[in-house]
Amino acid sequence: MSIPEILLAQLANILVSHISETSTPGLSAAILTSTRCYTLTAGQANLQPPQPIHPSHLFGVGSVTKIFTATVILQLVEEGKLNLSDTVSQRLAPETYWGIDDAADATVSQLLRHEAGIDSWEDDPVWIAHGRGKGLDPSYVWGKTEPLRYLRRPKKTAPERGKWYYSNTNYTLLGLLIEAITANTAESEIRKRILEPLALEDIYFEAFEAPRGHIPSRYHWVTDTFRAVAGLSVRLPLVRNDLLDVSTSNLSFEWIAGGMLGSATDLVRFGKALRDGRLPEPESLETMKQWKDAGTTGCEMGHGIFRIKFAGPCGSEFCNGHFGDVLGFSGGLWWAEEGNVVVAVFSNVGTMHAGPVAGSVAHIIMSMGFLEVARELGDYDGSCDVVGDKA
Repeated sequence: MSIPEILLAQLANILVSHISETSTPGLSAAILTSTRCYTLTAGQANLQPPQPIHPSHLFGVGSVTKIFTATVILQLVEEGKLNLSDTVSQRLAPETYWGIDDAADATVSQLLRHEAGIDSWEDDPVWIAHGRGKGLDPSYVWGKTEPLRYLRRPKKTAPERGKWYYSNTNYTLLGLLIEAITANTAESEIRKRILEPLALEDIYFEAFEAPRGHIPSRYHWVTDTFRAVAGLSVRLPLVRNDLLDVSTSNLSFEWIAGGMLGSATDLVRFGKALRDGRLPEPESLETMKQWKDAGTTGCEMGHGIFRIKFAGPCGSEFCNGHFGDVLGFSGGLWWAEEGNVVVAVFSNVGTMHAGPVAGSVAHIIMSMGFLEVARELGDYDGSCDVVGDKA
């Protein structure tokens, strides 16, 4: 076997081992090097009856969606239609943000960096019950501004402005800014500016765009923490004592903060285009990479993407990207700063509100060595003529 084939076997074994050890339903991964795109799958798209994951399956990408949102925002800055110093009150009608503490004076830069000091609707106990838990109606389609109504009360969780606090509200507001500036829907702007130029035809916003492609069954981990924090909807069946079938639900409540569906293959192609300065201009990409501490050792935040330290083949290295976790799905899109590799791994099981669980994609990418091995594969991609499709 060639070195690339050995490395691909190691990557495949990481996925299979993770499923064996955690009973995760299914996984789909793509590794894009300078010349090839490799795809790997493991596990099941549907548990009852069993159906295998296919590389073309579309997964909820969760907060990886935020990278697309940030890209469009920075393009609008390039075009002189928006400034990073602009505030919410300068761009949106008062009825949009009324009653939400610290929203009016939050700048675009602070929203992108999660330093605006605005509560996240995702952390609101009432929203958690309605959006993911005991009060969930899986067939209900949420309006774009609807999650904001849970925050029209005194602030509960966010620190003062300028301190890091991850808030989905920031990106809901950024999506509304895109719509106010362009007089177009945010999802249409993402399609026109990113998806169509890159020919990423299978990515779409669930409930806001026409469905496309094939979606696996979606599941969610049920832990004691999830039962206590969210509770269980009587409308969703338990597959196992630790696993909820949420396939009848939709991601409309996430919208621009995390409501996108796509394949691992399409996501790595987007990541490479972003990394190479083909979307926002190179100068804007540098703005995106203006790193500041994100409250966790080895983790920094820019304008829309994270920078995390990982164990690379040459020792400690850094990667850029984003994890995503929503009802029914989890995943991540990352690229190494050194070398030439972009990695996407997605699962058809979510972990939000479940507390620490072994079956997480973050564990695969960062703790099981997936990114490290993929980084090595990127160094050897030119010598492998067997497994990958040309990039």
